[in-house]
Amino acid sequence: QVQLVESGGGSVQAGDSLRLSCAASGRTDTTYPMAWFRQAPGNEREFIAAISRLGINTYYADSVEGRFTISRDNAKNTVLLQMIRLLPEDTGVYYCARARDTYYRNSEYASRDTYQFWGRGTQVTVSS
Repeated sequence: QVQLVESGGGSVQAGDSLRLSCAASGRTDTTYPMAWFRQAPGNEREFIAAISRLGINTYYADSVEGRFTISRDNAKNTVLLQMIRLLPEDTGVYYCARARDTYYRNSEYASRDTYQFWGRGTQVTVSS
């Protein structure tokens, strides 16, 4: 079993920055693609960013491209999401997720079905 714990959320003003962290524990002997999703009240959980198992490839939703950066440190079993120039529409609960398998086509990284393990989320609130 794998446990994912997110941290780093908070309440900020528009234009501010935050860095989210996801710590993985449990069966971490093999690396897997990881992702961040976001869910705003009344909305479905949406894809934000993903990173391949070795960190070579990254994928972003159009809404965050150029403002968010996903990275990983496999030695520490952590995945980070650096967020700059935050907007009120970035408000939501941010979830870290680990993929079911080690390899996916590029188009599959944004799909919720790709991910098997999920954290409990961390709240990000951006005020205008």
